Amino acid sequence: MFRILIVDDDKNSRRYYHAILSHSGYQPICADSASIALHMLEEKKIDLLLVSALMPGMDGFTLTKMLRDCGNDMPILMIAPKHMAKDVKKGFLMGVDDYMVCPVDEDEMLLRIRALLRRAKIVSEHELKVGDTTLDYDTLTVSIHGEESILPQKEFYLLYKLLSYPNQIFTRDQLMDDIWGPESESTEATVSVHIGRLRKRFADSRDFSIHTIRGLGYKACVMN
Repeated sequence: MFRILIVDDDKNSRRYYHAILSHSGYQPICADSASIALHMLEEKKIDLLLVSALMPGMDGFTLTKMLRDCGNDMPILMIAPKHMAKDVKKGFLMGVDDYMVCPVDEDEMLLRIRALLRRAKIVSEHELKVGDTTLDYDTLTVSIHGEESILPQKEFYLLYKLLSYPNQIFTRDQLMDDIWGPESESTEATVSVHIGRLRKRFADSRDFSIHTIRGLGYKACVMN
């Protein structure tokens, strides 16, 4: 079960987020200040931080920067009031992974959290082996029988995503959110183009193949 730390000085907001996350199968933990959140992060393994931009004392921006400066790369979703929409850039520069304006849409928040957690899982594994094929996340390289090739970033992420979950079907929307991000202006056709390039590049692979599931999306099949 994923553990999510909610950091917000507003009691009603904490209760609201806690209820949504609990109902969705997550394990939420609450902190009413950034300083308490820091203590919790030292004591518990946290998978994602849901943090308010505005808080007395240390705000969400400062907390985010402090964590990133310390090398903490856990996903961070920041919640901010509408009048702070112009500060989105500031949040991303501090190290925020995603950003929502309150009042948040419950379903959208859950979708964004799910995408961030999936992305974090992929990043944390760094290396993936499928038969004689090895994917190195840090260098964007694919090695087959010792021969390495560097893939364009999005192509690599897309292939890594599909091979991390063999036989699991992903819709184009899911892949867009995970690889390009919810704020991307790219269309679903972008996914199709990248899938086409991957198929052409690895047409001779004996380890895997990428299949289109009509009306649904794509999946990777791993050869036995």
